[in-house]
Amino acid sequence: MVERCAEWVSAAPVPALRPFVESYCGYRLAGFPPGLHRGLPSRHMTFIAGIGDDIDVVAQTDPAQSPQRYGCVLSGLQASPALISHGGDQEGVAIELTPLGSRALFGMPAGELWNLSVELGDVVGATGRELWERLQTTVGWEARFAVCDAVLGRLAGDDAPAPELRFAWETVVASHGEVSVRDLADESGWSRQHLARRFRGEFGLTPKLAARVVRFERARQMLRHSPPFVSIAEVAAVCGYYDQSHLTRDFVALAGCTPTELLAGDVPSVQDTPGGTGASSLV
Repeated sequence: MVERCAEWVSAAPVPALRPFVESYCGYRLAGFPPGLHRGLPSRHMTFIAGIGDDIDVVAQTDPAQSPQRYGCVLSGLQASPALISHGGDQEGVAIELTPLGSRALFGMPAGELWNLSVELGDVVGATGRELWERLQTTVGWEARFAVCDAVLGRLAGDDAPAPELRFAWETVVASHGEVSVRDLADESGWSRQHLARRFRGEFGLTPKLAARVVRFERARQMLRHSPPFVSIAEVAAVCGYYDQSHLTRDFVALAGCTPTELLAGDVPSVQDTPGGTGASSLV
């Protein structure tokens, strides 16, 4: 039997990219049984360059979109899971891109990619294909992250969301999804209706749904990394849910399964990068 290996290495991008790329996460999983894992809603857009095997999305977040294989997959924000098939071994670089960076890197608001997965090269042409090609032949995480810096640095422009939308997004994230739409509108100087319309046009979802996604992500990560004696009910209380039932309903709606079912998955996810054994950081 092949020994299981799960390796994660994270690093910050160069300063010019940090306004919209929070970090890079290199991952290598080997020796796991073939199966499926869930691509879950997050405050980040999905932006993953596979190394070796293609990323095989067998169920898209939008059922109307056909299954597809990707070398370098780019997706907008989402409020439902994708299903990715794997043969047990996976390797690649996940780029933690905030939706605030979509205009700068791709020349379009993140809302245009809402609930949609595309091949990066189909959006930015040869530069996108270059990122995937260079990562296939580059050895070592530090060198791979340098490739990301170089290629994304050439894509980066000056386009950005309106300041009111940047403020609204950053406030939703900083509050862990516990800010009200009324407070967002009051502080932005816009009406709730105007804020909701502009926010959805920019990011693809309403402020209320964005808050649910951010809160869900926090709860999921807390459940994944808390010691066993921490209960689901305790996590629900910390994360602003009314009770455990409220948390469970949100997990079913956003992840397609209960918290217990999600935690029972055999294969670690790049979205749950651990801080312990097997994880390291390049600064």
